[in-house]
Amino acid sequence: MTDLPPYYFRIKENGAAVFRVDTDNRQRRIEMEPIAVVNLRNGNIRPQGERALTEEDHAAIRDWIGRRQALMARREIDDIHRTIDHLNLTAQWAQSQATDAQLDEVTDALLLAMHDLRSVLVRRKAERLMRGAEDSSR
Repeated sequence: MTDLPPYYFRIKENGAAVFRVDTDNRQRRIEMEPIAVVNLRNGNIRPQGERALTEEDHAAIRDWIGRRQALMARREIDDIHRTIDHLNLTAQWAQSQATDAQLDEVTDALLLAMHDLRSVLVRRKAERLMRGAEDSSR
């Protein structure tokens, strides 16, 4: 049997259920003992039942939290880059393929979403420029 990792993390909406993986039993079956629940939003690690987590458990969970947060951050920025591509494809579609009925269906929602996005981006850029001007004047 292939060496399995000592822990398995079942991804949940905002974290994971953590299992200790055990193959050292008579039947050589894979047993997964639930040991903790992790909340990525606040970093809480909550032992399952009346279990006391070892320092090794805590270290493995903290390591997973760091790797998972880095992965989620990479995915988030990748999603934004895909959104830019979708906006470009949407502009091309609206210009060259969309029927009047299709445009009637999506125009208001798109205009509002783009207006909201533009407002946020302009405000945030102005904030960055102001901070940069303050930093350079010191």
